[in-house]
Amino acid sequence: MEQSTPIIRLYDNLIVPLQGAMSDESVCRLREDVTARIGQAAAYGLILDLSALAFMDSFVTRVVRDLALIARLMGVSTVVCGLSPEIAVTLTDMGLDLPGVVTALNLERAIEALFRMRDEDARELQLTLGSA
Repeated sequence: MEQSTPIIRLYDNLIVPLQGAMSDESVCRLREDVTARIGQAAAYGLILDLSALAFMDSFVTRVVRDLALIARLMGVSTVVCGLSPEIAVTLTDMGLDLPGVVTALNLERAIEALFRMRDEDARELQLTLGSA
């Protein structure tokens, strides 16, 4: 039986480590699970960690893109991290575009990126409230 992908809550962020070779069924389940957790957890950020992913075919690539865009539409800042050089080349060859999604080398830098984004959002809110 295939294990489900964990969705880890850290502060107000959700971390999703994609691992191994994922079947189309598990990828579809992941999209549903992550989308539901974003709504339940009132998450600020989402990190999709691809560092342990064995390979990315066109379907997995599309679902990763969809998850990032769904999260963005729900108001959740998204960082994709852990792309191996081979997967980065594959994604470029496939023409993957992630508008509005930040990428990071690894999980540590992804968490730092979310903290920076949160600080920027707080400063913008202060400026907006200060001018009102």
